[in-house]
Amino acid sequence: MCLPNDPAILLSFINTQLRDKYESLEELCKSLCVSQSEIENKLSSIGYAYDVNQNRFR
Repeated sequence: MCLPNDPAILLSFINTQLRDKYESLEELCKSLCVSQSEIENKLSSIGYAYDVNQNRFR
């Protein structure tokens, strides 16, 4: 799957997927065959980190 390249759009996409379809970031990454560290690094560049308790980037 091709993920959005823009970090702000990626944030929206990932959080929507986590809210609607996936129990965890790990599950999302495995399902979409994407690198968890790549997503975390890209979103940390705009000040967001994954909150495992809320299952979203904040």
